[in-house]
Amino acid sequence: MSNEITRRERRIASAWSARAGELREAETPFLLIDAERTKQNIRHMADIAAKNGVQLRPHAKTHKMPHIARLQQQHGAVGITVAKVSEAEVMVKNGIRDIFIAYPLVVPSKIRRALALTADARIIAGVDSAAGARALEAEARQFGGVLEVRLEIDTGLKRSGVRTANIKAVAEAIAGCPHLRLTGIYTFRGALIHGETTLDVRSAGVDEGMRMAGIAEGLREAGYDIQDVSVGSTPTGAYAAAVPGVTEIRPGTYVFQDRMQAAFGGCSLKDCAGAVVVTVVSCPEEDTVIVDGGSKAFATDVQPNTAPLYLRGFGHVLEAPEAVLERLTEEHGMIRIAPGHGLEAGDRLHIVPNHICSTLNLYNSVQYITPDGVTPVSVEARGCSW
Repeated sequence: MSNEITRRERRIASAWSARAGELREAETPFLLIDAERTKQNIRHMADIAAKNGVQLRPHAKTHKMPHIARLQQQHGAVGITVAKVSEAEVMVKNGIRDIFIAYPLVVPSKIRRALALTADARIIAGVDSAAGARALEAEARQFGGVLEVRLEIDTGLKRSGVRTANIKAVAEAIAGCPHLRLTGIYTFRGALIHGETTLDVRSAGVDEGMRMAGIAEGLREAGYDIQDVSVGSTPTGAYAAAVPGVTEIRPGTYVFQDRMQAAFGGCSLKDCAGAVVVTVVSCPEEDTVIVDGGSKAFATDVQPNTAPLYLRGFGHVLEAPEAVLERLTEEHGMIRIAPGHGLEAGDRLHIVPNHICSTLNLYNSVQYITPDGVTPVSVEARGCSW
C-alpha cells in the first residue's frame, strides 16, 4: 500500500475521531454512524433512480431504523422494502405507509399480521409458489380483502424464487386466487452472472435487468398485468436501472456502504458511514493487538479470502490500514499488525465492517454523528427476524 493511500486513510480515521470526541467516555464496542455521509449516500442513489426514470424502494434490512426510512422517502424513495413482517410492523408503527415484504409469506400467522397492516399502509407481499399463493388466498379470504402480491423469480442465486420453467404455472395459480392481485415481479441476485460470483457488476446488473424485463413481457403477452419489475442490489442497482422495462430498484447497503461495497468499486472508504469503535485491551506480541470487539460486534457472514472479493480479515482498520482483523471469538478480535505499530492498551480503533447490514443487527442502538453533536439512535427493528 502506498504512503499516499496510507496518509489519506489515516486522515479519514482522524476525522472519525475528531467528530466523535464527545464519545470518549462511551463504552466500546459501539457502532458509529455518520449522518452527513449517510445523507450523501441517500441522495446519490436517489439521483441514480431519478436519472433512469425508475422507482427507488430501498431495503430497510440494512438500517432497521424508521428515522433513516423517512430520510430515504424525503429524498424520493416511493416506499421501503423489508424482509420480515416484524420489520414491517415496526415501520408502519412509525409512520411508513408503503412497504414491500420481499419474502415468501406462507405461515398463516405471519400472513394475518401482514394483512392487519393493510389498514394503515400499502402492503405488498412476495410469493414464489402455487402453495404460497393458496396460503395467502386462504387468509386474505378470511380477512375480507385483496392483497397485492409480486411473484419472486429466481435469476440464478438459487434460493427462494420460482424457477424459469414454472413461472407461468405459478402466475396462473395466483390469477386463480380472487383475493390476490398480481401487480409485479421481483428478484434478488446480487453480484452474480451465469451462476458465478463476479466483480463485473455492470454486466451482472444489465443481465439481471434484461432477464426480468423479458420475463415481464412474456407474462404480459400471456395476459397478466405486470406493472412493476423490481430488481437490483447495491452493487448492481445503477446498471439494472438503466435497462428498459425495469421499473424499480431495491438497494439496501448503499445507505451506509461498507468494506464489501468499496471492494466492488461502488464507493470508496470515505463514503462508508458506519464504523465499529473498539478498544485495544492487550498487545501480547509485537505483531498482535487484541480488541474488545469479536463476533458479537462484527458480522461474520462475509468471510475473508472468499470469491469474488477476497477481503483480508473481517474489517478495515482505519487507523492502521495495513493491519488485518484476522480472527474473531465471541468477545475478542485478533489483529495482525506490523511491529512498531505504537498502539497500546486503552487506544481506540475505528473499523469499517465487511458487511454493515448484519453488523448493525448486532446493536440495540447506534451513535449517530451530526454536525450538532452525537445522539444515540435506537435500532428499532433490530432482531426482527420473524
